[in-house]
Amino acid sequence: MTSASQQQTRLDKAKEIANNPSQYKVCEGCDSIVGSNTIICPNCHGYRYDAGASRVVDQAVWLGCREQTSVTSEDLH
Repeated sequence: MTSASQQQTRLDKAKEIANNPSQYKVCEGCDSIVGSNTIICPNCHGYRYDAGASRVVDQAVWLGCREQTSVTSEDLH
């Protein structure tokens, strides 16, 4: 279950991404949002991305409004 502070952090990050979509892109393998300079996705090791601003903003809003379901490297430590 996600705490209120974790959800607020997700929303804050989503706002940051939505306000600066040119600095991000969406992995077509796992739908993660990564930095625009990323070559290999750290989550699925994919290498195909959608860097369109509308796609990045839509994905940021969608991810920011729901609980985290993916396992990240921080979860494994």
